[in-house]
Amino acid sequence: MSLIELLWPAFVLAIALVFIHTIFGLEIIKRGVIFTDLAIGQIAAIGMAVSVAFMDGTYQSVMTFSFALLAALIITWAMKRVKKIEAFIGLLYALGISSIMLILAQSSEGTELFSKLSAADILFTSQEELYSSLALYGVVGLVMFTLYPRLSGLKKELLFFMMLALTVTSSVQSAGVLVVFALLIAPSYAGLSQKSFQPFLFATLFGSLCIVGALVGSYYLDLPTGYAIIFVSVLSSLLVVVFGSLKSGKV
Repeated sequence: MSLIELLWPAFVLAIALVFIHTIFGLEIIKRGVIFTDLAIGQIAAIGMAVSVAFMDGTYQSVMTFSFALLAALIITWAMKRVKKIEAFIGLLYALGISSIMLILAQSSEGTELFSKLSAADILFTSQEELYSSLALYGVVGLVMFTLYPRLSGLKKELLFFMMLALTVTSSVQSAGVLVVFALLIAPSYAGLSQKSFQPFLFATLFGSLCIVGALVGSYYLDLPTGYAIIFVSVLSSLLVVVFGSLKSGKV
């Protein structure tokens, strides 16, 4: 069996992850609330931890979405009423990560579970997992490209964070919190640094090359897939941004 035959679901899921997260990543960077997605992802992971620790893994998706939606609603409220919003969101992230550690503290597999929540292995994604993720991302993408631009004010904010929560619910379970953060920020940051290319198109192509390269590298070098994705995506993004700054005379 060839590499493509074995890993094609992971390759397709990887590109889908880049596509859907770039939609949100570009907007998050423009808004200047970089840690929003990280906070929502970390709070969502509390739901996964609760499910694993107290429910034997049942209702995992429901629990994850419930906590992600709660975080999204809190942030939507805070965006209009709280000063120094980045500090508020940073504290939400700290609350999330500490909560997970406390929940998993009594589990014999706590360290392993925490590592999986941070950066999971998508290398051997099943076709069933792929199809369910594609269906969800397809619906979210349709909403973000059609309905979202037509709204304004609180309705637009609420829809944005609800769709982000729905996306994070799926991607945190399949990829992990830190991978989600890297895919939201790194490709979009690289895309926004380019003056000669459309940001979304550049970010999607750039991110896809990075994540597929990370998958292949982790397979052949026997490296942790999640952390390989983070490393390659972040390092490549930084190099693109720095090179672009040097080329334009801005350091």
